[in-house]
Amino acid sequence: MKQFSKEKIDKFIEILDFSKIEGDLVPVITQDSQTNEILMLAFANEEAVRRSLETGYAHYYSRSRSELWKKGETSGHVQEIQQIITDCDSDSLLFKVKQTGAACHKGFYSCFYNEFVDGKIKIIGKKAFNPEEVYKKQ
Repeated sequence: MKQFSKEKIDKFIEILDFSKIEGDLVPVITQDSQTNEILMLAFANEEAVRRSLETGYAHYYSRSRSELWKKGETSGHVQEIQQIITDCDSDSLLFKVKQTGAACHKGFYSCFYNEFVDGKIKIIGKKAFNPEEVYKKQ
């Protein structure tokens, strides 16, 4: 994704409605731009959207840690944004990304690796990495 001027970023952010979720957040669905596989659902505040547009890499807002984070900052499994799409109400985003490594912090390529079948959860994804190795304390 090409970098945008501050003016264009400001104009884009102005159309987004951050008011519907406590903490001034918008949900972000992240999708593999090549396969269209849904990788994850996260949230972004204004700063996360701005940083994503400035750098071309996905940034999100962690509700549990109350902080901005760049996807892949610890693991190296970054998400290079190829396209950003808003929904009809401009209160949700779709990031289409080129995923390096895997998206899920539990080691799966996608965070959506569990399927509900016959009243049970079935793991349908395959591990892409060992999270204990990738996230070990330094």
